[in-house]
Amino acid sequence: MAAVTSPETSPQPRVYFQTPAGGTAEEPETPVRKQGRVTVKYDRKELRKRLNLEEWIIDQLTDLYDCEEEAIPELEIDVDELLDMPSDVERAARVKVLLVDCYKPTEDFVSELLDKIRGMQKLSTPQKK
Repeated sequence: MAAVTSPETSPQPRVYFQTPAGGTAEEPETPVRKQGRVTVKYDRKELRKRLNLEEWIIDQLTDLYDCEEEAIPELEIDVDELLDMPSDVERAARVKVLLVDCYKPTEDFVSELLDKIRGMQKLSTPQKK
């Protein structure tokens, strides 16, 4: 909260900031984090593979829906969800359900996606120390 005052001893008005009750002026509003820490908790190689896969998926969906990235219908291909499934048959069925509105053939996309995720590791949320 700011208060504007003009004491008689000062020719110009001054602004004084007051801290909220119970708070101190030294508390940061947002916590400061060290950069690069996420790569310590996750395997950097797996993160790179996941990023490449997500970029590939976006490119393929852009081609399948014949539109720009922003115009792709709202759908989410959750790689971790696919990795949790016990078989490629179930994974393929899940992806085909997500692509039900696509008018182009999706079989090549589905088979390539399954090839790309084979051997990938699920990215679990890191534990706080």
